[in-house]
Amino acid sequence: MVSPAAGRGRSRVATAPVLDVLRAAGLRPRVLPASTRTAAERQAADAVAAGAAAVVAIGGDGAAHAGLQAVAGTPTPLAVVPTGTGNDLALALGTPRDPLAAARAAAVDLHAGRVRAIDAGRAGDRWWATVLCCGFDSAVSERADRLRWPRGRRRYDVAILAELARLRPRRLTLVLDGEARTLAVTLVAVGNTAWYGGGMRVCPAADPADGRFDVTVVGPVSRRELVRTRPRLTAGGHLGHPAVTVHRAGRVELVEEGLVAGEGLVAGEGLVAGEGLVAGEGLVAGEGLVAGEGLVAYADGEPVAPLPVVARCVPGALRVVGTIR
Repeated sequence: MVSPAAGRGRSRVATAPVLDVLRAAGLRPRVLPASTRTAAERQAADAVAAGAAAVVAIGGDGAAHAGLQAVAGTPTPLAVVPTGTGNDLALALGTPRDPLAAARAAAVDLHAGRVRAIDAGRAGDRWWATVLCCGFDSAVSERADRLRWPRGRRRYDVAILAELARLRPRRLTLVLDGEARTLAVTLVAVGNTAWYGGGMRVCPAADPADGRFDVTVVGPVSRRELVRTRPRLTAGGHLGHPAVTVHRAGRVELVEEGLVAGEGLVAGEGLVAGEGLVAGEGLVAGEGLVAGEGLVAYADGEPVAPLPVVARCVPGALRVVGTIR
C-alpha cells in the first residue's frame, strides 16, 4: 500500500527504491492500484484473504492505519515503511527511520519467519494501533481535515489557532473497565503506544504488549497554559502537571455530556503576544452548553467514531515485521 502524498511527496519518491529492495531480497511485491483510502483497505483485505505474506504500508500513520484494517485479527503481518510527516507507529515499534532500511528489516523478518505480536485497539468497526484521542486535539484534527488552505503543516497551525480561540473544557463521562466518573477535560488520550501527533509522548508508559491502555486525561486549563504545556508532550514531561492524571484500563468508554459553563477559562483571557492570538480575546462569561458540537474520536490521526465511543484493547491482535532495529 502506498500513500503517494505522504511526507509531502516523500512516499512517491521512495516507492520505487523500496520495491527494488524487496525484490532484491527475493520477495514479489505487488502495488495496490487504489486511488482512495477505502479502495486501498478493500484491496488490502482481498490480498490478505488471497494469501499475501504481508501488507507493506509505505507512508505515514494514515497508511499504517489503512493497512491495519486488513491485517488485524489475522496471521498476516504488517510492515511499516515510514515516509510520512507523522510516523508514530514506526517510532513506537522501533522501525528504522530510513525507508530502505525499514524495507530490508521487514524482508529479513519475513524470510526468517520472525513475527512480533502486539495489541491493537478496536473502536466500533475500526482498528487502531497508536493513540485514540478526543477533546482539543481531535477538534484540531477535524478542523484541519475541513480546511482546503493552507496546505501541509500550516493547515494544522491554522486549525490549532482556531480551536484555541474557542477552547473550553468539555464534560465527559469516562468509564474505565466498568468504573464510571464524570469530569471536565481539555483532552483525553487513550494510548496503546506512547506517541501521537508526530512524536508527542502523550502516554509515555504505554506498552503495546500488556493488554491494557494507558489513559492520559488533561483537565481544564487556560489557553495560555495549554500553549505552554503542549511542548512538554514531546518528552513526556506533562505528567507532572496538576491538571494531568493517568489511568489504565482494557476497556474505555467516552461519553460527551457537553461544554462546561464557567470552568477552566477566565472571561477575557487571551494569549500573550507572540502566541498566535490577539491578547484579550476571550469567552463570554456564563456561556452554557452548546448543542451540535459533538466530539469525534481520532485514532492514528484518522477519524474513527463520534462520541459516545467504546475502545477495547485486543491483546496480540496485530502482527508486525521489521521492528526493533
